[in-house]
Amino acid sequence: MPTVSCDKEELWKRLGREYSAEEFDRLLFEFGLELDEDTTEEVEELKKKGLPAERPQLKIEIPANRYDLLCIEGISRALRVFLGLDKPPQYKLAYPAGGEDALLTTTIEPETKQIRPYFACAVLRNVKFTERSYESFIDLQDKLHQNICRRRQFVAIGTHDLDTIQAPFRYQARPPKDIKFAPLGKSQEYTAEELMTVYESEKHLARYLPIIRDSPVYPIIYDKNDVVLSMPPIINSEHSKITLNTRNIFIDVTATDETKLNIVTNIIATMFSEYCEVPYTIEPCKVIYPDGTTRITPDLKYRTTSAHASYVNSCTGLQLNATEVAELLERMTLTASVSPNDADEIIVQVPPTRPDILHECDLMEDAAIAYGFNKLPDTFPTTSTVAQPLAISRLSDIVRLEWGLAGWVEALPLILCSHEENFDWLNRKDDGKTAVRIANPKTLEFQVVRTSLLQGLLKTIRENRSHPLPIRVFESADVVFKDTALERQARNVRHAAAVWCNKTAGFEVVHGLLDRIMLMLEVPRIASNDFKATTGYYIKEREDPTFFPGRAATIYYRPPRGSSGLQVLKRTLKAALNNPDDLEIGVLGILHPTVLEKFEISYPCSAVEFTLEPFKKELQTVWT
Repeated sequence: MPTVSCDKEELWKRLGREYSAEEFDRLLFEFGLELDEDTTEEVEELKKKGLPAERPQLKIEIPANRYDLLCIEGISRALRVFLGLDKPPQYKLAYPAGGEDALLTTTIEPETKQIRPYFACAVLRNVKFTERSYESFIDLQDKLHQNICRRRQFVAIGTHDLDTIQAPFRYQARPPKDIKFAPLGKSQEYTAEELMTVYESEKHLARYLPIIRDSPVYPIIYDKNDVVLSMPPIINSEHSKITLNTRNIFIDVTATDETKLNIVTNIIATMFSEYCEVPYTIEPCKVIYPDGTTRITPDLKYRTTSAHASYVNSCTGLQLNATEVAELLERMTLTASVSPNDADEIIVQVPPTRPDILHECDLMEDAAIAYGFNKLPDTFPTTSTVAQPLAISRLSDIVRLEWGLAGWVEALPLILCSHEENFDWLNRKDDGKTAVRIANPKTLEFQVVRTSLLQGLLKTIRENRSHPLPIRVFESADVVFKDTALERQARNVRHAAAVWCNKTAGFEVVHGLLDRIMLMLEVPRIASNDFKATTGYYIKEREDPTFFPGRAATIYYRPPRGSSGLQVLKRTLKAALNNPDDLEIGVLGILHPTVLEKFEISYPCSAVEFTLEPFKKELQTVWT
């Protein structure tokens, strides 16, 4: 969750009183937030030592979907309403004297569809900034960029001193060689191509360059006199930068997602509209689209929805009427009133600052927060159920217990691995039909979902090779295979695997480990040619590139079958035709030296891996 730093003294001033650490922590908890840190003690220590120190800060954890709480203005506003000190503010559009015809306009050129097609803007008039409110304004933009904007990939915000530029504005997309301006913080002009090189060494901006670098055109915003405002999502221009003396602010927002565009525009405009000469008023702008249609932004219309007292009561165990629920919702910056047509219904006006309200359950949650989660009554559920573990989980627990008692250590590697680790390092080939690939992996280490447990165990041994020998590790967990027959196109399979690492190979050790778990699963060992046996397991030599030649075996399992003479004859005939009913469930053997070399293991290792799925017992029908 994002963390917002608030100036402690400023927050107390906004709330109208000072709080002790315990009182404020309790207030935030009741509101659904969490106090992460109070830096007062650290600041006092620095002052005692004669070192420079900032003012004490309160670091508050904010839910990821509450964009209206990403600044001190939003937090203090919400807490004052929650405490009953203020009514929810009403955000309004303030048209200039000439009405809609006098609005500032921005024309969107058709070429922007290639890169960032959506645009919105707004104006804050007669703003009075202090040093702290100015810093908060910049910090909110950064917080939005890192959260809903997904590091500017979906949305980018630009803010400009309106008195330094002239409308109408143009939002265009041009080849990078045709764009030239002085970026923020620099006096020299650069082309867009040159800026890509200049900012490669600046960590703050280098992360955003790939968003547009490979595009044939870059987005750019011009004013009436061809003065550049910004090149989103990279940098604003030096010409229109805002300062503490800025009085009129032009906000531009470009995006690849229209929903996020509207949310960000509303948040950035409403949060700082309190500094306007007329608080909570925003001057709209007119956006002209390539097809000639127009739109007024921002859209501050309140969204009408409804909640029902009966629904709130059923979820919380309370006995509230609609009027009481409406009063609770008012404390959460919502405007609520009882419906004149239904005594159980509450009509709710959702402000543009609350895009997190999507469903009646969100309103129920807000009502519960306002009432107090700690005050909700404790009641027994009207129905009772008895849970039990899944059959496959019971099997895994048996494996963990028995192998743990045998002196082996359980490992918990990641389920994602690189393509090389899953195939090349195990001397296996990818047929393209087995492993589930990650479409856009962030790193080379997480390219596929593993199809075997061995690579994770071998990496565990590699990272712990300084430990005394022997190293004995095992894992019982899921692997994933492609399965086009299923709707999700993949299936999970529970495997158990173990690896022994010592100065000698220890094939007999992993063989004994297999025998032990089969004994506990009550699966007898049988001969491969014993067709009279109704069930059991056996091993047969195999050639497998993962294992040393002549030192590998396939594990076969014969599911329980009938023991009549006819059934025995059928099994015998099938075996004679090389088509037995016995299931191939796994493999064991001494790992090939090339495999160990790729995993940087200098001692011989033996491994066993098999699936637990055939041993899964059906759940009792009473529980299904």
